Amino acid sequence: MLVLENINVIFGKGTPDENHALKQICLKIEKGDFITVIGSNGAGKSTLLNVIAGTYQSAGGSISLISPAGAIDITKQSEYKRARFIGRIFQNPLLGTAGNMALADNMIICEKKGYRGLKISLNNAKRDIFRAQLKRLGLGLENRLRDNVGLFSGGQRQALTLLMTIMSKPEVLLLDEHTAALDPVNAEIVMNLTREFAKENNLTVLMITHNMKHALETGNRLLMMDGGEIILDINGKEKQNLTLADLQQRFKAAKNKELANDEILLT
Repeated sequence: MLVLENINVIFGKGTPDENHALKQICLKIEKGDFITVIGSNGAGKSTLLNVIAGTYQSAGGSISLISPAGAIDITKQSEYKRARFIGRIFQNPLLGTAGNMALADNMIICEKKGYRGLKISLNNAKRDIFRAQLKRLGLGLENRLRDNVGLFSGGQRQALTLLMTIMSKPEVLLLDEHTAALDPVNAEIVMNLTREFAKENNLTVLMITHNMKHALETGNRLLMMDGGEIILDINGKEKQNLTLADLQQRFKAAKNKELANDEILLT
């Protein structure tokens, strides 16, 4: 799916505030991988997602999109072009929807992403489709198509953002702590929906989280980052049987220091 080779990101190069955020990152992401990404603040997690999305450009190396037709170099491709196959959800639940627009209009705009140049009108058939999709969220939004999204709670808006992102049919889904700003009940609702949608659509997912329960229980692969490097890459059966104690031991072996409890927030 995606291959990153020798990716470097340096902020403020040559200044007293120089920060080498990513250091020679090499990563092969397979089709259908659900990767949880953990690490302390400043480890490089969000920077990694920004490089994949095209928000930041690497100071070196390459990023390739692998398809049945072959490898495509997207290293210099702009963010808006990558958005055709990459979906992204942020921590702030207000960022994924237009609060001053009706729910139905938000969903219409989302659908237009996949139909460039075509006009999509809101008719009864389309309303029925939207209601069926919204009903899956279990939040009663199927009865609120005319309401402005700004009236919804943070949990409702983040669940809606997830649904709309899935509707745009991405191949890769980037989740940057997308449940961190939610209360525990809504966080679990959004997390369960994330797992369901990823499995149904065979999505390739990278999910940053500080929730160790989610990190250990979700996905087939786990990356731990520290100081701009990927220090652990655990997958398969090893990932299934992983515990927090295992992570602490593996971190110590990799970095020759203890993993402090406040470096990775626990639930």
